[in-house]
Amino acid sequence: MFIDTHTHLYLQEFDVDREDTIRRSIASGTLSMLLPNIDSSSWEPMLDLCRQFPNNCYPMAGLHPTSVTKETFEKELEEVELRLEEEAFIAIGEIGIDLYWDQTFLEQQEVAFLRQLRLAKKFDLPVAIHMRNSFNEVWKVLEPETGPGLKGVFHCFSGNLEQAQTVIDAGFLLGIGGVITFKNSGLQEVVKAVGIEHIILETDAPYLAPVPYRGQRNESSYIPLIASKIAEITGNPLQKIAEITTSNARNLFRL
Repeated sequence: MFIDTHTHLYLQEFDVDREDTIRRSIASGTLSMLLPNIDSSSWEPMLDLCRQFPNNCYPMAGLHPTSVTKETFEKELEEVELRLEEEAFIAIGEIGIDLYWDQTFLEQQEVAFLRQLRLAKKFDLPVAIHMRNSFNEVWKVLEPETGPGLKGVFHCFSGNLEQAQTVIDAGFLLGIGGVITFKNSGLQEVVKAVGIEHIILETDAPYLAPVPYRGQRNESSYIPLIASKIAEITGNPLQKIAEITTSNARNLFRL
């Protein structure tokens, strides 16, 4: 059994075959799919899907850093907190800092990230952290908040070994997805060095499909391809990858 700890199944890329996609996932052995929120536009599609498949799809509450703007982020954060008070969520996510496309709203991203870390503590939930071209900025906000009251995953981890060790030492897991299958990915050496005890699996569907589907739409049924690559890299049987990563995810998200 596998768990896809990060997938956006509610997005329009799946409108034509969403139910079939979930059935393929279940047939592949990926029985649970965790859905991170993006912003106010994604609450209802995400929650509707989780209501339709309550034994397979689990929602997170959060504001994605690329949806943070000076004009709207306060209102968006108010809605995150309101939703947390009214409904059950499995985590706070996805949250963090993204400087890949634009650095205009870095200050607001930092504020939004910190506020949501504190919401995670308030509601006793793990966090799914988005970090893109921003390790130092993320760590500046996160480090003072680390400790027994905060745990989570660095989703779609793409850092180096030193950064991975920093994250692990702070009690966080690494989310590993399709990038691990890419030929020139430095992630393979990172995973080999840190070991499977510190990772969980994800797709980030519809993005970042693993080889041989690279460049196509990703989906949760491809999780076994990611697991197989990790088995190859680490010299472990596929069954052990499934057992350890599933156990890690269950413990983190209380599944």
